[in-house]
Amino acid sequence: MLRTAQGEEHSFGPLFDRSALTLSIGTRTELFGPFMSRELAESGSSITFSPLFTYHSDLGADAKELSVVYPILSHKRFGAEYRFQFLQAFSFAGGASSQGQTNSRFTLFPFYFQQRSSDSNRNYTAVVPLFGHLENRLFRDEVDFVLLPLYLKTRKRDVTTANYLFPFFHRRQGDGLAGWQLWPLVGMEHKAVTARTNAVGDIEKVGGHDKTFFLWPFYFNNKLGLGTENPETQRLLLPLFSAQRSPRRDSTTYFWPLGFTYTHDREKQYREWDAPWPLVVFARGEGKTANRIWPLFSQARNATLESDFYLWPLYKSDRANSSPLDRRRTRLLLFLYSDLTERNTSTGTALERTDLWPLFTARRDHNGNERLQMFSLIEPLLPASKTVERLYSPLWSVWRSEKNRSTGAASQSFLWNLYRREITPTSKKCSLLFGLFHYQSDPNGTRVRLFYVPIKKG
Repeated sequence: MLRTAQGEEHSFGPLFDRSALTLSIGTRTELFGPFMSRELAESGSSITFSPLFTYHSDLGADAKELSVVYPILSHKRFGAEYRFQFLQAFSFAGGASSQGQTNSRFTLFPFYFQQRSSDSNRNYTAVVPLFGHLENRLFRDEVDFVLLPLYLKTRKRDVTTANYLFPFFHRRQGDGLAGWQLWPLVGMEHKAVTARTNAVGDIEKVGGHDKTFFLWPFYFNNKLGLGTENPETQRLLLPLFSAQRSPRRDSTTYFWPLGFTYTHDREKQYREWDAPWPLVVFARGEGKTANRIWPLFSQARNATLESDFYLWPLYKSDRANSSPLDRRRTRLLLFLYSDLTERNTSTGTALERTDLWPLFTARRDHNGNERLQMFSLIEPLLPASKTVERLYSPLWSVWRSEKNRSTGAASQSFLWNLYRREITPTSKKCSLLFGLFHYQSDPNGTRVRLFYVPIKKG
């Protein structure tokens, strides 16, 4: 709303509107319908030019986020950490590591990788496929290569693997470990029983293993957990059979992948019959109960999880109950309809969200605040994306309704404030047709304007 010198308020509908935020303390300004908006709140601020540009700052979390035609280009900062990316191929990032060093990374994926650090020993450069050294990238602690795939060496924790003509030949070494493979013909690996210090400073045993394969993936013979209380033997000869044996669990498969599997889990106390898994499954026992004939129906239960479907993907229901979280979700045709409830069993509060694509999204948070939006084109597919909500939702949210449980404030907007109504415990406001009709009632009196001319004031 735009205040005049006399304290009156004007709303020009989709052209211009400034109003108080309903679900938090602050103001929101909207210009030219869904295309421009700005929010100023206690927790932070944002400015958006839909669907091109949005900038958001969160004072409480010391975070800032910039997105341009999301997800094409984005820049995020959280404290000292930052990351910029363009098409996920060109990016640079930096910040402080867990060891207290400051690092900066530059990537032109998949050709060039670079890091510069306050500790020069952490610097690296990689030019694919010529040469390079990487650290904490590609799911490995260290990676070295020359004329890839001619030579590649990786390290993950204490295990080092040297590849020659990757992935055909490698040698592997580690703490009590040695192995080699000529893939896909033959491979062998042995690890002795070792010990390590855990996070609390205690010495714990690490089991050993013996692994062998011939003509991968047709024959495997593995012995795992050697020296522990649960040694396991795995034998596989595809497609004839696969067998796993251990004190806690036995499982046998005949004629994989379309054959029959029988599993006896003594630790979790259940037996399971699959013919074949995961299409036909039946399980009975204290640890698991399941009946499934895909895609007709499925019912599965254990101590904390429940999962059902009928005529998949027509109907799907899931529940996870592990105190203090009790989470339930029901879906029809995957994302066509979704109903989610996350209840905190300790406090008794709940988060609820319902999506009916592409018609609406409705949600209620743990504080009881409510919000309804019509239409909803991307939100059901990316329900956790605040960037989508800020950048794209204004384009198609022809109806918005919000209600603040703690303050009693509520607001409704139709066609980007062509009609807007606001209510608090002490006031009411209504604006219609670019402000041609305006009504306001508060402790100071009632004011009505028609065609921007006051017709009632008292």
